[in-house]
Amino acid sequence: MIKELLKSGASKILGNKYLIASIVFLVWILFFDENSISRHLKDRRQLSELVQQKAYYQERIAADKQKFEDLHKGKAELEKFAREQYYMSKPDEDVFVIVEE
Repeated sequence: MIKELLKSGASKILGNKYLIASIVFLVWILFFDENSISRHLKDRRQLSELVQQKAYYQERIAADKQKFEDLHKGKAELEKFAREQYYMSKPDEDVFVIVEE
């Protein structure tokens, strides 16, 4: 009796062409279409990465602008930068590099 009810219920559901068409349409839209859920998730993740990169590069640009301005303040600042970054010295000076661990 239960098997007969299940068979008749299943045949009604499978025989309904509108239901089948709707299910196929939903599956197509959700997984295979150009604007699928997986595509939206991938795009959202990529957008998040790009926003992080943008923030990083904006910080780098600000730091580089500050360094550029510092270098153009005068000869003393330029000399200080050369000594610190490139270990340059005057002919009568010795340079000692201290590495902190």
